Amino acid sequence: MSYIHIEHAGKSYVEQDQIFRALSDVNLDIERGELICLLGPSGCGKSTLLNAIAGFDLLDEGVVEIDGKKVNAPSTKNVTIFQNYGLLPWRTVIRNVELGLEQKSLKKEERRRIAEHYLQVVKLEAFKNRFPGQLSGGQKQRVAIARALAVEPDIIFMDEPFGALDAITRMKLQDDIVELCRNEKKTIIFVTHDIDEATYLADRVVVMTPNPGKIKAVIPVPLHHDRDRTSGDFLLVRDKIFDVLSMKVETDIEYNI
Repeated sequence: MSYIHIEHAGKSYVEQDQIFRALSDVNLDIERGELICLLGPSGCGKSTLLNAIAGFDLLDEGVVEIDGKKVNAPSTKNVTIFQNYGLLPWRTVIRNVELGLEQKSLKKEERRRIAEHYLQVVKLEAFKNRFPGQLSGGQKQRVAIARALAVEPDIIFMDEPFGALDAITRMKLQDDIVELCRNEKKTIIFVTHDIDEATYLADRVVVMTPNPGKIKAVIPVPLHHDRDRTSGDFLLVRDKIFDVLSMKVETDIEYNI
C-alpha cells in the first residue's frame, strides 16, 4: 500500500443555509519521499484536501490513511507551513527554530545544536540572534522551514507558503525546497495555484477543479531536480498542465509525458 492513501474523500460545508461541496470522490496515492503539488484555482478544494490529510479538517466521506493508519487528528510527526510564517516576534530566530524541540526531552545544548544545523540548511545561520521583525519575508519563511525541519517530521504540508512573496524571492525559495527534497528526502504536499511553481517543484502535479472539488488529472513531472525554467522539457510539462486546466474533463486522468 502507498504511504498516503486517499479513497473516495468527500467534504461539505454549510454556508448561509446552503450546502457547499468542497471535495467529491477524491482518490489519490502518494509515495514516501514524493513532492506532490496540489494545483488549481481558488475554491477547488486544494487546502481542504491538504487539511484532511494533515488531520485538521476531517472528511464527511471516504478515508485518508498514512502508513496504513486512518487519519483522525493532527500528528506530531508532521508539520504544516503556512503563508503567514507563524513566528513568535518576541523570540530570536534561533529560539523560534527551537520552539518545536522544547516539547521533546532534549537538553538545552542539544536543542541549540539542532536549531543551528537547520539554520545552516536554510542559509540563515548569520541571522540566528535577530528577531522576526528584522527579517525580510523570504527570510521569515526560511525560519519557518528550519523550524519545521528541526523536529524531523515525516511529512511537511505547505499551504501556498510563498504566495505573499515577490517573484525573485519566491524563485529562490523554490530552489531551497528542491534542494531540501534532494538532501532531506522528506514527503512534501505543496498547495499552489501557480503552474510554473508546480512544474518546478513537483514529482507529480495533482490538478484540481471546483464545484465540487475534484481531481481532474495527475501529471508526472519527468524532470531531474536541477530544473531549468527555460528548457524545452520544462515548457512541455508546463504547457501540458496548462492544457489540462483549460480542458473540460469530468473524469480523473493519469498522464504520462
